[in-house]
Amino acid sequence: MRHVEFTSAAARERYDVFVAAASQAVVGLDMDGTLAPIVDDPTQAYIHPDAPAALIGLAPYVRALAVVTGRPARQALSLGQLDEVGDALSALGRELFVFGHYGNERWSSAARRIVSPRPPHGLASFEADIGSVLRRAEATDAFVEDKGLAVAIHTRRLADPQGTLDRLVGPVSDLARNHGLAVEPGRAVIEVRAPGMDKGDVLRSLVAEVGAEAICFGGDDLGDLEAYAAVEEFRAQGMPTLLVCSASDEESALRDRADVVVPGPPGVVALLRQLTQDAATH
Repeated sequence: MRHVEFTSAAARERYDVFVAAASQAVVGLDMDGTLAPIVDDPTQAYIHPDAPAALIGLAPYVRALAVVTGRPARQALSLGQLDEVGDALSALGRELFVFGHYGNERWSSAARRIVSPRPPHGLASFEADIGSVLRRAEATDAFVEDKGLAVAIHTRRLADPQGTLDRLVGPVSDLARNHGLAVEPGRAVIEVRAPGMDKGDVLRSLVAEVGAEAICFGGDDLGDLEAYAAVEEFRAQGMPTLLVCSASDEESALRDRADVVVPGPPGVVALLRQLTQDAATH
């Protein structure tokens, strides 16, 4: 199969089983690093230009599509042209879900509004204290992004992104715990947010909500490990599943657990097209 690198013979078989069950499936995808490239300025991480058409093309052959991201839902909608994708899916009788802040925010093409909680207790005081942590770690040039329900500390723009990240993980984690917050390390970023919700929880609730009988999830980073774990739980129960790794040179945590490895967002788009073709001809 031209665009698909299977990690084993068993993975190839899981792909075929998933394709056969695609009409009952939820397909969930991370955004940054999966549907959109990782860039120095996270506010400019627009979705791959061919991804909207690929999502719309796949929609008639699955039960629902979901974007599950650490970004605010409103930002994901804007950078991903997901309002327009949702309109197209509604016309096809399908639904698009967007879960922002690891599931703390929710939007759907049916409801057309973002449901969001209040910012977590302790986030404002964490943000007030983070400057001193950055100074002690000699990382004052790190980009601190206020995401509303979370704070992200980015090191990608620095001369030594990984070295700086390594210096920051411990003290940032300690500060987060002191304020009752959770830490989500990623590719040249540490995200601090409310505890109690992750991408795995999103997938479990969405499968139940739409009555899915198969599930696929694609991601690229440490923040997707909980989603992988949820899919593996469904697999253990006998559900057709597919795990996709959007591979990069920066992070390999998902590669060994994936069924399919593709080269970043262009590879994800190619896989979506392949799934569409195979589901349409099954």
